[in-house]
Amino acid sequence: MSNNSGSEIGAFFAGFLVGGLVGAAAALLLAPQSGEETREQIRQKGVELQGKAEDTLTEARAKAEAVAAAVAAAEASAAETLTAAKEKAAADQEAALEKQAGEHEKQVSEAVKAALTEAKAKAEAADSAAAETAAPDAEASGGEAPEASDSDARTASDEEDV
Repeated sequence: MSNNSGSEIGAFFAGFLVGGLVGAAAALLLAPQSGEETREQIRQKGVELQGKAEDTLTEARAKAEAVAAAVAAAEASAAETLTAAKEKAAADQEAALEKQAGEHEKQVSEAVKAALTEAKAKAEAADSAAAETAAPDAEASGGEAPEASDSDARTASDEEDV
């Protein structure tokens, strides 16, 4: 409850009390009965007003407790919602990271395949160059060209590079 609500309740009870006193004074002045009867009537009204005030106070306390319980329940619900939202965000972030990792792995795999293809092409070109170099030598010696091994072809291509 806010302070404004508390001051409204205090103002209500103050007005209630003043109204009761004014009513009692009016009753005393306008009553066509004896003093003893009037005093008894005032006592009865006082007891009646006290009972009503106690009932009103009990109701106000019950309402305040109900509001406090509702606020506590809403707070607990908000905390649960916040926890669930944090857990979902963490799970979503983890899924996004796993997806990124999978995409990265695919890119790396494609890069490795491309590098292997390029290496094979270079090896074939080196073998081809080695075979071409060996063919004129074989014709000059009058025999068939010996088959060049992979290591001979790479050595020949390395010599060409130098």
